[in-house]
Formats: sequence, C-alpha cells, structure tokens
Amino acid sequence: MHSARSPVQADYLFAMTWRHIYYQIGAVNLESGQPATPALTLQNWLINMTAYCINETELPPTESIHYSLKTTSPPLWCYVEQALDQLPPMLRLMVLMAQTFHWSETRIAAYLQAEGETISPNEVANFLQQGYRMLEEKLPADVRAIYLGENFFQPLSA
Repeated sequence: MHSARSPVQADYLFAMTWRHIYYQIGAVNLESGQPATPALTLQNWLINMTAYCINETELPPTESIHYSLKTTSPPLWCYVEQALDQLPPMLRLMVLMAQTFHWSETRIAAYLQAEGETISPNEVANFLQQGYRMLEEKLPADVRAIYLGENFFQPLSA
C-alpha cells in the first residue's frame, strides 16, 4: 500500500480511480446467482474497486504528472478518451499532436510528410477543424451541455 505524497499525486490517484471505476462498472453483476451467497451491493463493489485502485495504482513522480483535476474532471477525461477512440486514426493523431504536444499545423504536416504522407499545413488545419467537430459530436449531449455549455434542453417541437 502506498500513499500520495503530494496534492498532485492525490488528484491523479483520484482521477485514475474514477477512470478505472468508469470502465469497469458496465461489467458489474450485482446478482450472485447462488442462493447461499449474498448479492454484491453497488456500495461494496465501489469500496472494493476504490481500495484496489489505491493499493495497486503506481503513482508516477509529481513532476511527470500532467493531469490537472482543476482543468479536466475525471468524467470529461473519460468521455473525451472514448470520443477520441472513435475518430479515424489520422484525425486522432493530428488532434493529439495539436492538443497534447501543442504542435503547429506546419510541424504536424512536416512530421506526416516524413512518415510518407503528402499533406500541407492548410490541409492539416482543415483536418484539425474536422477532427475537433467530430470529437465534439461524439460526446454525449449531456456532457457537451455540462462541460461545453451547450443548451441540452431543447424545446419540444409542437
């Protein structure tokens, strides 16, 4: 068992625990199927998963953690990650280069050209806009409303 030695590590551990629970909860079966075995409760499952994450997550050194709980909540992180997985590979690569590494369209084009792709910086800019639009569309409406300020409650048509 270990403990977070800094607030940054504590936030990271919280986010990693939330992420683990998010990806595992769909497979939870709260029915035991055995008459002599008590059914697992959601509360017990959450406690077990949290304890597992606290005990098993390897915390990197504080200086190598680039996650900030103040700028990205764990739910948004998980939904964006899922939406990224749905993008075509080339768009996903460009979006990640631009957002993660803060590369310019010119640098992205140069990298892709070195990898054998014939693409101009202007085409990269167009692909990035397409990738951002697709990424946003792949987020659920309620997530867009909460985190992107979209109007979730559309008036019913008469």
